[in-house]
Amino acid sequence: MAKSLYETLEVSENATAEEIKKAYRKLARKYHPDVNKDPKAEDKFKEINAAYEVLSNPEKKQQYDQYGDSMFGGQNFSDFARSQGQGVDLDEILRQMFGGAGGFGGGFSRGGFGNFGFDEPDLDTNAQVTIPFDISILGGKQHISLSNDSFDVKIPEGIESGQKIRAKGKGKSYQGQKGDLILKINVSPSNEYTREGDTLTKYFDVPLKTALFGGKIDIKTIHKDITLKVPQDTKQNQKFRVKELGVLNRKSGIKGDLYLKANIVLPKLEELDDSLVKIMEEKLPNN
Repeated sequence: MAKSLYETLEVSENATAEEIKKAYRKLARKYHPDVNKDPKAEDKFKEINAAYEVLSNPEKKQQYDQYGDSMFGGQNFSDFARSQGQGVDLDEILRQMFGGAGGFGGGFSRGGFGNFGFDEPDLDTNAQVTIPFDISILGGKQHISLSNDSFDVKIPEGIESGQKIRAKGKGKSYQGQKGDLILKINVSPSNEYTREGDTLTKYFDVPLKTALFGGKIDIKTIHKDITLKVPQDTKQNQKFRVKELGVLNRKSGIKGDLYLKANIVLPKLEELDDSLVKIMEEKLPNN
């Protein structure tokens, strides 16, 4: 049994509703008279709309699948449509054939095809949000207030300034549909850390005695507390690498490293024993 409506939309008879919708949108874009200046484009556009009206309606589709092109007197749909001549309303003809008063809504006018979801409005909303440095590294929730709406959004671990996240259903509304909110992320600077890609760097204080003779220092990092072993004769700005305490790489799933830079803290002379001060003054080298 011939079923040329499927041929009109260039899909198989087993096509899903989503495949039919996708094919319709593609063809409607191609043959819309405002885009395609071929004199035959408008007739083709009307045929595409008519085919989609039938195949997108479960009841009409079931009826057509049962009878096929016999409903058009045995002609394929394109020949049937063209045989009706100029100025004939295909909308009215198919409405009489399939019954019901719903018809095609906007008919086949150039603006009416928006009723089929082809020229849908952009419902997405763009905005910016500034998040704390710690949340950019660790991830978490950020509270958002936008257009009289207030809600939390999930911030992924390791996000950088300039990257965007999507909050589903938080955009504009239109005819029961909701767009998304697309948030551009700005990260507040940190007074404690610097970030370069997946690497974090942080200064930590080292007492002079520990710098000279070595020892252990407890350090609070953004991920956890650690104890760092400091060797003898540690110099100012000397770096210590701590693996995988940096930033998560969102593509590879691997964490970068943390570099700890020594900041040697000198004691105040007035707090030292006088005899020690005298020995230091006499014995410490000048360079």
